[in-house]
Amino acid sequence: MKLPLFGLRADDFRHPLDFEATTTLKQIPGLPVLIRSLLGEVGEQFFYLENIASSILVGPNQLPDLYALLQDAARVLDVEAPQLYVRQDPSPNAYTFAMRGRQPFVVVHTSLIDMLEPDEVKAVIAHELGHLKCEHGVYLTLANLLMLAAEQIPMWGQPIVANLESQMMEWVRCAEFSCDRAALLAIQDPRIVASVLMKLSGGSPKLSPLLNLDAFIEQARAYDRIDDNEIGELLKQMQTEQLSHPVPVLRAREIDRWSRTREYQGLLNAASNGYNNHSNDKTSSGKWRNW
Repeated sequence: MKLPLFGLRADDFRHPLDFEATTTLKQIPGLPVLIRSLLGEVGEQFFYLENIASSILVGPNQLPDLYALLQDAARVLDVEAPQLYVRQDPSPNAYTFAMRGRQPFVVVHTSLIDMLEPDEVKAVIAHELGHLKCEHGVYLTLANLLMLAAEQIPMWGQPIVANLESQMMEWVRCAEFSCDRAALLAIQDPRIVASVLMKLSGGSPKLSPLLNLDAFIEQARAYDRIDDNEIGELLKQMQTEQLSHPVPVLRAREIDRWSRTREYQGLLNAASNGYNNHSNDKTSSGKWRNW
């Protein structure tokens, strides 16, 4: 059982790209009001009821092993545990919904659970808790509303929406790096986090036990070497600019690098000493984000 990181703040582990992108979004006036007006109370209730009607609520008497993983991850990250639901779906995915002060909830698809080991499932849950810890919910909602409504926007408004959507997708990709760090803090083994990313790239219940993690990590390093020239860097930008997530090999590389930093080791050392060292002075809800 991992030591809890009492007093852990989001800015103690927030990725610099997430910090910069969030700061940029906060400079856009009226975004939270816009999001709430687009979604509204009825919309929030719709998403909550749609989920509770079609998923299984995890608890002490319902899938208790999963419930224990949730409670342990929340304890380590020093965050209040949300509701956790399991949903039958063939697409491996996990997402978070949090708005207007309601109790947030996390949903994990059965297909994701089927191809992961328990510690890997815990890493996924901790990643989603990272969204709550970093208060990503409001901006996640806007990102998804923009994607859902893209085809309904009048022609005259599409350039404006496209620009905002581009900014939101950039922010979402940056936010994922912070949540991967939350997963690492909860599980405290970078290979487990990298293994989840590997299985999301090309895993299945049949193939996952056969995958070679060291080969995947080497694949991530090879991806790094591609941008040694301007053409490689341009191709990477073109590949990722429409994605809601960084490519898995890049996420694996980032978590491998952070696991070897003084920043990460300092957080673990502070936990072992019974306190959290707030050495980071940076200034510091929504549905649907693929893990």
